[in-house]
Amino acid sequence: MDGSRFKIQPFPTQGVFTGTLLLATLPNNCPTLFPLSIAPAPPVIRVRDLCKYYPGHVAVQDVSFELAAGETLVLLGPSGCGKTTLLKMLNRLIEPTSGTVEINGVAVGRQQPEVLRRGIGYVIQQVGLLPHYTVAENVGVVPRLLGHAPAAIAERTNALLTRLHLPPKRFAHQYPHQLSGGQQQRVGIARALAADPPIMLLDEPFGALDPVTRAGIRREFRELEELRTKTMVLVTHDVTEAFELADRIALLNGGQIQQLGTPHELLFRPANDFVRDFFAAERLALQLRTLRLHELLPFLPPTTQKSSSSTTEYAVITNSFPAIRLLSPNHTVQEAFEILTEPRAAAAPTDQQQANDSVHHVLIAESDKKAPQRQVTLPELMAAFAQAIHQAETAWKS
Repeated sequence: MDGSRFKIQPFPTQGVFTGTLLLATLPNNCPTLFPLSIAPAPPVIRVRDLCKYYPGHVAVQDVSFELAAGETLVLLGPSGCGKTTLLKMLNRLIEPTSGTVEINGVAVGRQQPEVLRRGIGYVIQQVGLLPHYTVAENVGVVPRLLGHAPAAIAERTNALLTRLHLPPKRFAHQYPHQLSGGQQQRVGIARALAADPPIMLLDEPFGALDPVTRAGIRREFRELEELRTKTMVLVTHDVTEAFELADRIALLNGGQIQQLGTPHELLFRPANDFVRDFFAAERLALQLRTLRLHELLPFLPPTTQKSSSSTTEYAVITNSFPAIRLLSPNHTVQEAFEILTEPRAAAAPTDQQQANDSVHHVLIAESDKKAPQRQVTLPELMAAFAQAIHQAETAWKS
C-alpha cells in the first residue's frame, strides 16, 4: 500500500455517522472516503437524575435513562408510581425540581415550551379532540400552526385517516361527538402524527377503550408503518400492552425505576422482589408472548422433512390438507399456539392417511435452506416451551 496516498483524519459529516474516516487517493486521483470506525449515534432522549417533589410527596426521584432513535420505551407501574409525571417532564408540561432532559443533545429547559412541543407528538387517554372542529380540522391543527400549505395538510390528513381505517370521504367532515371511542382514539393518533414528529409521547392512549376495541387498536398501532421510525415513550398500567409494544420497559414504583430492560429481561431476570411479584399474576401469558420459536429449537425433536416450497424462509404452519400459512422463527410461542389450537372445519377423512394429515403441525424452516427443519405438534411445542422456561428460570436463580 502506498502510504503517501492514504491518511487517517477526522472528517465533518452530516447525519447519524460519527467516527473515523480514511481519506484515500485512488489510482484515478479521485479522493475517496472510507469509514474505519462508526461510533454509536447519540441518544435522541437523555434523562439524567430527574426529580419532581411536591409538598409532602416525592413523585419522581433520581430517574435516568437514554433512548435511541426508533426505540420504544414503556413506562409501567402501579397507580401513583410517577410514570405520567415523568412523561410530562419530557415535553415540559411539568417542570422538574431537579435533573435534566435532553432532546437530541439540547436541554429542553433552553427551549420555549410551545416550540418544543410542536416537534413532539402527544397522545392522551382522553384524546382531547376539539369538539367544534371536524376530524380533518383536528388532524391538521399542528401543521397549520407550523405554516404548512393547505394542500399539503389535506393530503397528509387523508393519508393518515386512510392508514388508520377512517376513510376520509366518510369521516373527514364528521365531528368528534359523532365518532365511537375507538374512532376518536384513531383521530388522536393521526393528529399526533400529522406534522411527522420524530418523537411521540403517549399517555395511556388506549386506556379509555373496552378490552376488545383496545386489543384491536393496539394491534393496528403496532403494525402502523408510520410509527416504525419514531422514538416513543408510552405510559400504561396494562402489562400485556407493555410487553406487546415495548423495546424496553421501565418499571417504576414510588417514583423510582425498579428495573429498566427488555420484556425478556424483566420477566426472566427480575432485579428484585417487586419486579418478580409485579408480573406474577400474568406470568404464563407473558412467557408465551415473550419467548420466540427460535428459543425453543434446542428442545424440539429434529427432523429432516423438507417444506413444500424450496424458497420459503419461514416456519410453515399447516392446518389441514391444502391450507398453508407462514410464520418466521422470530414469531412468539403464543402466535404458534393460537394457530395450532384454532378450530377447523370438521372433516370426514376417508382413510387413515387423511386422518393423520389433519393433525396440526408447525414446520420450522430457518432461512438457511440446508438447516434441519422441525415438524412439531402442539404437545411437542408445549413440552419444549416448558423446558425453555425451566432453563431460563434455573439460569436466573444460579
